[in-house]
Amino acid sequence: MFNGKTKSDSFEIGAAPASTSASLIGAGTTMKGDITSNGDLRIDGTLVGNIHCSAKVVIGANGNVQGDVHGQQADIMGKVSGTIKVKDLLQLKGGSAVNGNIEAAKLQIEPTANFNGECHMSTPAATSTASSGKTSESKKEKEVKFETAIAGA
Repeated sequence: MFNGKTKSDSFEIGAAPASTSASLIGAGTTMKGDITSNGDLRIDGTLVGNIHCSAKVVIGANGNVQGDVHGQQADIMGKVSGTIKVKDLLQLKGGSAVNGNIEAAKLQIEPTANFNGECHMSTPAATSTASSGKTSESKKEKEVKFETAIAGA
């Protein structure tokens, strides 16, 4: 309107949205089904289904996910019932409640977070060598050391 361009100049039908976009499931919203996203995703409502995200997933303090969460990074402040698999950093913030197994390269759990399940840690380098057919010795060593630390306590 003001710069002489029409809507069709700046928006192409069928074009993929920019990967920097963020999606939000707001408080008071209940959604059933799986979500796949290339951009950041924030859940402040209720989701009954799985999340597959190639960016960061944030579950807000009032957020509730009943399903699996897969992403690059994740900050959990609400409730998750299901498996969480994160390629980089997983943060379980104070007041969060996770019932299910977690897998991440880096893990941060605040003292008032509640986590019930198994934890498996892997390094980004270990996952890349594992995909090339080699076994990941560092992942096995971490699991053994963690089990030994628990048994010695």
